[in-house]
Amino acid sequence: MTVAIIRFGGSNCDRDAERALEHLEVDAEIVWHEDGLPEDTTGVVLPGGFSYGDYLRAGAMAARSPILEEVREAAADGVPVLGVCNGAQIGCESGLTEGAFTTNESARFQCEHVYLRVERDDTPWTAAYEEGEVIEVPIAHGEGRYEIADDRLEELEADDRILFRYCDADGKLTEEANPNGSKNNVAGVLGERETVAVLMPHPERATLPDIGPTDGQGILRGFDGASGA
Repeated sequence: MTVAIIRFGGSNCDRDAERALEHLEVDAEIVWHEDGLPEDTTGVVLPGGFSYGDYLRAGAMAARSPILEEVREAAADGVPVLGVCNGAQIGCESGLTEGAFTTNESARFQCEHVYLRVERDDTPWTAAYEEGEVIEVPIAHGEGRYEIADDRLEELEADDRILFRYCDADGKLTEEANPNGSKNNVAGVLGERETVAVLMPHPERATLPDIGPTDGQGILRGFDGASGA
């Protein structure tokens, strides 16, 4: 299998994602967005960064790249797709998932470690954890606040498409544990298929044991589980 990590102008976490996946012995390749998806693509990462300087809205310009049509088609065929940080913004802007990520409640860029509560353990991205488990993963964003209409959020929750929520170390959903003001502490959501997910925290920065916590490994291992589905 080959996971295509799509690089846009302004991407800066593509090499982080590549190194993290290679550490997990998952073949990965950085792909310039204008070159399209390789024929042997069996997974896609939309990496973090500041694609096109976050002009208009974060992720809005990258979401209009022709490669996103290929990504949507691949996702519809069951190819696993993971959007991280700016990639999550691109995922929402391109219609892979619902909602939007907008300016942090603090109106500041925030770079820190946060706790996430795993809301489901039966998806490729969360199969390595238990439902209700608390993991530690870093964030680094200025526009990470998840917003969605109340009725649509109710539908997402009814459909069990909330993947992670910000919480405290004990798994409690508190206002203090919510770093950006995301609605209902949402940190990650699923698309219409469980093989498509976006999240604002950076699992690739919590994968290598020589630089800190490794709780993000289980998320990236979803490319093995999703591709085998």
